[in-house]
Amino acid sequence: MSYQPKPSPDNSLDGRALSDNERIKTESNFLRGTIAEALDDQVYGGFSPDDIQLIKFHGLYQQDDRDLRGERKKQKLDPRHSFLLRARMPGGICTPEQWLQIDKYAQERTMVGSIRLTTRQTFQYHGILKRNLRPIFQGLDEVGIDSIFTAGDVNRNTLCTSNPVESEFHAEMYELAKQTSEHFLPNTKGFADLWLNGEKVASNEAESEPLYSNVYLPRKFKIAFVMPPQNDIDVHANDISFVAIVRDGELVGYNVLVGAGLGHTHGDKRTHPRKADDFGFIDKKDVIAISEAIVSVQRDWGNRSDRHLSKTKYTIERVGVAAFKAEVEGRSGITFAESQDYKFEYRGDRIGWIKGIDKKWHLTLFIENGRILDFPGKPLKTGMREIAKVHKGDFRFTANQNLIVAGVAEKDKAKIEQLAVEHGLKTEDLSKQRENSMACVSFPTCPLAMAEAERYLPGLVTQVEGMLDKYGVADEHLVLRVTGCPNGCGRAALAEFGLVGKGPGRYNILLGGNREGTRIPKTYLENADETQILDELDSLIGRWATERNPNEGFGDFTVRSGIVEEVVVASRDFYA
Repeated sequence: MSYQPKPSPDNSLDGRALSDNERIKTESNFLRGTIAEALDDQVYGGFSPDDIQLIKFHGLYQQDDRDLRGERKKQKLDPRHSFLLRARMPGGICTPEQWLQIDKYAQERTMVGSIRLTTRQTFQYHGILKRNLRPIFQGLDEVGIDSIFTAGDVNRNTLCTSNPVESEFHAEMYELAKQTSEHFLPNTKGFADLWLNGEKVASNEAESEPLYSNVYLPRKFKIAFVMPPQNDIDVHANDISFVAIVRDGELVGYNVLVGAGLGHTHGDKRTHPRKADDFGFIDKKDVIAISEAIVSVQRDWGNRSDRHLSKTKYTIERVGVAAFKAEVEGRSGITFAESQDYKFEYRGDRIGWIKGIDKKWHLTLFIENGRILDFPGKPLKTGMREIAKVHKGDFRFTANQNLIVAGVAEKDKAKIEQLAVEHGLKTEDLSKQRENSMACVSFPTCPLAMAEAERYLPGLVTQVEGMLDKYGVADEHLVLRVTGCPNGCGRAALAEFGLVGKGPGRYNILLGGNREGTRIPKTYLENADETQILDELDSLIGRWATERNPNEGFGDFTVRSGIVEEVVVASRDFYA
């Protein structure tokens, strides 16, 4: 089917040339491209430029080791290509049996052996050689795991609050998140053709994508479900966030937040992070219908000429909130009611043991940077394997790169505790600051990385801990996030103190977000090196420790004291 968009109300995109990604999708035979032919060629370790874009829809990114890139180039060798595979796990729930299979293929089919928990509430592998791609896909499929639509211009892994305390509401929200994820899967059978049986499919096979069309969406799309008072999925990082409203012991519906996103482009002030607009309240039975309407409006009205401006947030800014909302109501036949009151009091994860109302225990393990591997003195990967062998509940990945051992019976609690402590998964010396710090992967594998993030964060946190102790507030913390580029994977644009990679050893400093995750920070200093970063941190923490109001968070203090202005309208206020 040929894509025929409905015109947007402003006509501002009429006549503009489409980006090359639109050509690639149009010619792809529903995301197949020449991927099958490339898989048969084991001499070259990578894919063609067009197929590099298409494999993203199948959950893959082509990468190479950037630590080795320069030396290999000197030797006139191709880059050492390998692949990142990101799984689709709506709501982040995984069985022990699935974990053991995940662990097995990390060990047998990747060069690094690690499992990386992500900010999209799933896991990913790094360092897969091309010859190992099909075996991994097929091995995961054996236990019901796939990676379709975890990247590319589509709805990606659907998030859901991991809160194990409100267990009956969590179960209801999880089922809805899972249904939403399934609803937005592709109609094409290209994924199964390419990865699960290896058969080549004729290019003229009759197929269609009734929802997405043959060119899918203008850019990536993200949906999340969250239950106040815990903002553990960062509502202002998603195209749609459904905020659960509970009244008289019943989950009655959701406020619908639309048009958030954190990515921006260095040097292009047309781009910026953006908070969502609250469109209003809907009954819980209308979630999928409203989601489909929002997705279809973005499909038709989104910018397919300039990918820097193609996200939902820019579509809403271009046509206006009122026009976008009215179109969603018209397409869905559902009228938004007045938004219901709710309040976020904190975000992040509650580390340690918590007893749910189901009388079962839930152990949230802090996993620094989400990297599960056997480190010297901390065999995390072995520990998770041993827990999976005896655990009778499930595992829950959080949107903050942590892992919950959920549904532990009282009689099994001591054994899980013992295994977690023995393998360094649970420690007594974990600071609040380390709990509330996060980074993206960045170097050496991410092709977009401009500066270190995952490898830089642990040492930076240690220095911040020292500053907090120096000023007598060692039990305090600031929400600290580091991302190696401005694309937003580490969610630095919702931090109280965020670092966005600008170049090797240099970052833009973002300042003034809040602990609840409901305010975008402002660009405070550009292109800062480590000395400047540490000097600014030391000075700011010193002032906060002595000048703050009772219980005032770091970000709130920096705004109230006039160190930075509050970001009210990001397109106007985000940049220094």
